[in-house]
Amino acid sequence: METTNSTSIKVETTIQAPVEKVWQYWTEPRHITQWNQASDDWHTPRAENDLRVGGAFLSRMEAKDGSFGFDFTGNYTEVQEHQQISYTMEDGRKVQILFEGNGPETTVIETFDAETNHSPEMQQAGWQAILNNFKNYVEASNKFENLHFEINIQANAEQVYRTMLNEKYYAAWTAVFNPTSHYKGSWEKGAKILFLGVDKDGNTEGMISRIKENIPNQFVSIEHLGMVRNEEEITSGAEVKGWAGALENYTFKEANGQTLLLVDLDVNQEYKDYFTQTWPQALQKLKEICEDGKWN
Repeated sequence: METTNSTSIKVETTIQAPVEKVWQYWTEPRHITQWNQASDDWHTPRAENDLRVGGAFLSRMEAKDGSFGFDFTGNYTEVQEHQQISYTMEDGRKVQILFEGNGPETTVIETFDAETNHSPEMQQAGWQAILNNFKNYVEASNKFENLHFEINIQANAEQVYRTMLNEKYYAAWTAVFNPTSHYKGSWEKGAKILFLGVDKDGNTEGMISRIKENIPNQFVSIEHLGMVRNEEEITSGAEVKGWAGALENYTFKEANGQTLLLVDLDVNQEYKDYFTQTWPQALQKLKEICEDGKWN
């Protein structure tokens, strides 16, 4: 642990990404929800960010088992794009984040006032763990481009979640990608799942994946591991290397009986235009199924 004085603690890391990307991933709520946790049993299901002097931020931090949660909030006192962010937390403690860009890499230095309920060592470890998660999240995205889609559905989050994962309705809303689209496997966290379809020659093809996270009615994360070609599972080689580690994330935000469904997925350049065109169509189909009222 390094302290700058008796009450301040500093953590830092160097990320293999230019400062513009690091800044974007640090400040946009759709990215904040993906990295802002100190351990795997916590998550940030919701984030808000008004990035300007005087603006407020909120990160809802919760244990995944629902046993505890709190709002991490504050107000910005200084914002210099791609250089510095300073804010004051709700309890009056101050935080400064410096972004030192150096071509293809960026060093992030975070200094914060310690609180008195936990040891400085514990606080430093927790903040460093979150910063390490941020580094890993940014660097994992380097070989992909992140696409973001969202749609508002006139149905509650449980309806949307259950419809999206239901075997029958999954085949219906993903038929936009392939008329024979279907899956084999389980949606349980850690489970293997195959996303399959039949190509024009009658061969079964698709993706080998695992469910990285599944929090019912809130969040689903799929990690792609390999490919299926001619009904053979392939987990190594150049073609797989271009997709391995890609994430497909679904976030469900319910308000007043409606659900905002957010989709974030990693793609390589080859498929960017295709998914940019087809994903909005697939989400529109999912919306129609959910709002039809026959989801269960």
